[in-house]
Amino acid sequence: MVIGSNQRLSFTGFWVLIVILSYPNGVAESQVVRGIFVFGDSLVDVGNNNYLSSIAKSNYYPYGVDFEYGPTGRFSNGKTFVDFIGKIMGLPYPLAFADPNTNGARLLGGVNYASAAAGILDETGQHYGQRYSLSQQVLNFESTLNQLRGIMGASNLTNYLSKSIAIMVFGSNDYINNYLMPSIYSSSFYYNPSQYANLLLNHYARQLLALYSVGLRNFFLTGIGPLGCIPNQRGSGQAPPGRCVDYVNQILGPFNEGLRSLVDQLNKRPGAMFVYGNTYGAVGDILNNPATFGFNVVDRACCGIGRNQGQITCLPFAMPCFNRNQYVFWDAFHPTEAVNAILARRAVYGSSTDCYPINMLNMTLY
Repeated sequence: MVIGSNQRLSFTGFWVLIVILSYPNGVAESQVVRGIFVFGDSLVDVGNNNYLSSIAKSNYYPYGVDFEYGPTGRFSNGKTFVDFIGKIMGLPYPLAFADPNTNGARLLGGVNYASAAAGILDETGQHYGQRYSLSQQVLNFESTLNQLRGIMGASNLTNYLSKSIAIMVFGSNDYINNYLMPSIYSSSFYYNPSQYANLLLNHYARQLLALYSVGLRNFFLTGIGPLGCIPNQRGSGQAPPGRCVDYVNQILGPFNEGLRSLVDQLNKRPGAMFVYGNTYGAVGDILNNPATFGFNVVDRACCGIGRNQGQITCLPFAMPCFNRNQYVFWDAFHPTEAVNAILARRAVYGSSTDCYPINMLNMTLY
């Protein structure tokens, strides 16, 4: 299985952080990031869906089998790559917005609004039940701002937001839980891939500008990864054994290329720093050269049922694989903790092919 060079764009990875000095071990000596605000889908959900009427949940074993707090609602065997970013930068895990205990002074380190099955479009993922779509996550952030304003006052809030980070992980569900499900959603009947990408980017841009307008200035936007290579798609039987579903990967190009271009437009705003994270390229490197990164299983999930262990995702109390660090995919849709660690390092220290226009470390000096 090879991902073509014309598809080397992005999977789902992003961030923006500000730090004065970083040591080789990755921990900041003089941290000036005030908070991390996470918006996205199940790749970075830390438990919001636990509080929603949704079948898209992961608050059960074996999810969290390698996480210090066990099953929390993270769709991984361990940490998400937002968790790793926080660890590198010496920041705490942002708390789930829907958790009733996320209030008062606990808001100051940041909040996670991400919701499994969420998309850029409001209707995306509706067959799973309740979820916080992008537009709802923006509204949820604005409710957090009202609380923060009461804690620190308007002028201090402006300074606080200018030194905080917005991490945005969106787009995957708009394809696998919308465009690629014609039996439920009609989007593929009305839009070709380029038109659909433009629809998504226009909706995305409006919400990004809404966040900018209320004070956020630093954004890390991840593109969409090679969805045609996840066990869910391999298990569909649409590609020969050992191959990714090429059509699925190809239709992502217009979105990823458009998001990278959108970064240039948004960076014309006063004080703004938007960065595009090319996780498609990073994940593509892992899939094309697994042994280099310590992996030997790239085509099936560590936990799942059916063809490629991807036809039915990880069920409660299912027995996962034992050699989890050798698997690229944890379940039918999500990477393992080992992959998340690599994506986080490339977001912070990566070359210009990983992050555009600069990586996170350089952004901390911006």
